Amino acid sequence: MSFEIKRRNTRQIHVGNVKVGGGAPIAVQSMTNTRTQDIPATVAQIKRLEAAGCEIIRVAVPDAEAAAAITKIKKEIAIPLIADIHFDYQLAIAAAEAGADGLRINPGNIGSHERIKAVVDAAKDHGIPIRVGVNSGSLEPDLLKKYNGVTVDGLVESALRQIELMASLDFSDLKLAIKSANVPQSIDAYRRLSEKTDFPLHVGITEAGGLYSGIVKSAIGIGMLLADGIGDTLRVSLTRDPVEEVRVGFEILKALGIRQRGPEIISCPTCGRCNIDLFSIAETVETALLTRTAPIKIAIMGCVVNGPGEAREADVGIAGGDGIGILFKKGEVVKKFPENRLVDELLKAVTEFEKSGT
Repeated sequence: MSFEIKRRNTRQIHVGNVKVGGGAPIAVQSMTNTRTQDIPATVAQIKRLEAAGCEIIRVAVPDAEAAAAITKIKKEIAIPLIADIHFDYQLAIAAAEAGADGLRINPGNIGSHERIKAVVDAAKDHGIPIRVGVNSGSLEPDLLKKYNGVTVDGLVESALRQIELMASLDFSDLKLAIKSANVPQSIDAYRRLSEKTDFPLHVGITEAGGLYSGIVKSAIGIGMLLADGIGDTLRVSLTRDPVEEVRVGFEILKALGIRQRGPEIISCPTCGRCNIDLFSIAETVETALLTRTAPIKIAIMGCVVNGPGEAREADVGIAGGDGIGILFKKGEVVKKFPENRLVDELLKAVTEFEKSGT
């Protein structure tokens, strides 16, 4: 029996030209780590993210200069831009006026009902959505007191409170996130919230950490939610170059069979029979194919005898040893060559596959 994910049915909103929810593809987001006020640096990073497949970008707006920079940044990029606002509601209004495609606010620190209404009015005036980001690190003080700390009940109540508030302001162009650095807590909170609302959900594990711990936490947390059909956009939070966040996001989607963007690379973990530098070969190939978008399954194997058979489902693959390199397709050897041409021959074969589909 094949594994099939049935996505939760949500209402649809638009972030710029990207459809979110309502059966639209799950969008991969990231956030810049440049100073937004440094327009050239921010634009350069966003362009790198676009090349990696990022579909929505978020920028920090800590002051009026950062809000004003949005106008110039928008002119240089192709993907929608969300302004990330904390504490100062006036910055949300300024970001909307500067051309942001969406606002992200945190109910734990944005302020009074009147301030939130002012932000909502600005969003209405400019026809842009709001993402309410409930976060375990900034839960409302009364909920912390009520539940004696951060709990799933508190996180969900915070989100439902914001939904009610937005409804009272006649605003429904809304997306929700309910993140915690605790993976089981995040999963439970999202599951409970998804049963209580049909607004689209942005999923992720907040403050997930560095490359290894962050990838593991995100793959488990986001992956389990996606497998439950929960999630309309995602962000992998890493203390790393944000391009890595996009790469990991698409790998999670790819591993679950939800979206296929770019190559899927299969490589053996190596053993005593391997006598080529498979680690560096795999890394070189991954880097060279980073911006490729065509779905193709690639195998990089360390044994010319068993490699093709072990990777017979790959569209194309290479294996090497004893000075010999081979290229195979669907488990069948199609070409032999000197071992030092392994990478060149594979990249050539990938390009040919992208052009012809075979």
